[in-house]
Amino acid sequence: MAPRTAAERFRERYPKAASYRVTLYGSIAATGKGHLTDVVLADAFAPSPVEILWKAGEQLPEHPNGLELAALDEAGSALGSWRVYSVGGGAIRGGGEQEPASVYPHSTMAAIASHCEAQGLTLWEYVGRVEGEGVWEFLGEVWDAMGAAMKAGLAADGVLPGPLALARKARQMLRKAQLAGAHSRRTGMLAAYALAVAEQNASGGVVVTAPTCGASGVVPSVLRFLHETIRAGRADILRGLATAGLVGNLAKHNGSISGAEVGCQGEIGVACAMAAAAAAQLMGASVRQIEYAAEMGLEHHLGLTCDPVAGLVQIPCIERNAMAATRALTCADYSLFSDGGHRVSFDEVVAVMKTTGHDLPSLYRETASGGLAATHHAQSSGGR
Repeated sequence: MAPRTAAERFRERYPKAASYRVTLYGSIAATGKGHLTDVVLADAFAPSPVEILWKAGEQLPEHPNGLELAALDEAGSALGSWRVYSVGGGAIRGGGEQEPASVYPHSTMAAIASHCEAQGLTLWEYVGRVEGEGVWEFLGEVWDAMGAAMKAGLAADGVLPGPLALARKARQMLRKAQLAGAHSRRTGMLAAYALAVAEQNASGGVVVTAPTCGASGVVPSVLRFLHETIRAGRADILRGLATAGLVGNLAKHNGSISGAEVGCQGEIGVACAMAAAAAAQLMGASVRQIEYAAEMGLEHHLGLTCDPVAGLVQIPCIERNAMAATRALTCADYSLFSDGGHRVSFDEVVAVMKTTGHDLPSLYRETASGGLAATHHAQSSGGR
């Protein structure tokens, strides 16, 4: 998503260039082919030719996912260039630019919770007041897109693209869950919905970053399950999405949602926190209990590495969506069994996540060179 956005904006600046050159650095170069980055760039610059240079061993100074775009004339001389970074969730930031400020006037969960308690607001009401009534129409579009991804993923069979020859599992998981007893049905349904979206992402389908493409199955899985089991209506779901988005934004601005920067704790871990907060709210939790659910969702993913086999968002990424969805609902349940009191705050966990991610060796931060990526090589197998 980010390379396409960068390419489209750059082409608008230099529409008359004879050709283009894109140099990928660090993590985005290491996993670019698995993420179809070269395909996306060729499409974004078409019909003009584009040369792609891969420099996985070099890293630009501001982020592990760096790109340099150049517009060339007929003689191959540069008309102009742009250094840009893919910072997570499809967002880009130009070299030397600061992270855009959050739309929220309070920068921490603690400050937001205190404000809400003083004003008698729920978290979703806080989002509505800050972002305006238009946010509900936008969240409606988000929910519709999530539903479309689940529907498509649950209807699809076959093998996902790429050298792993990984078979889709969502449809058969749903059938088994529907036939299972009550004790197992919850796990099966959550897994089926999460796999459906994650498999759509892995096949190049349309998904919602929540907070990223690789972690896109967690939030919609949990919300659909609650829609079906506790009869949460559309308005309830959109309010849950508002709270989930608030949690994700706090994690992004105070930590990171980039697997290349902090590992998978910033993707799946944040997705679990978002889904746990939304679920707790839908089940009647207080602001304090919602914050606790989000804290647990992220806390118990601390240190999670990003090690995609063959650079593809398939193993272990797809299964992680299912595991995080089940954990998110467990965190929501746990918070509701408590009075909401806990020692470690969500803000503290976000800070620890950021520190932990920066302490991880680079091979464990979406470079496809460590962990499972180093021990499990691409094979023609339909397993896992």
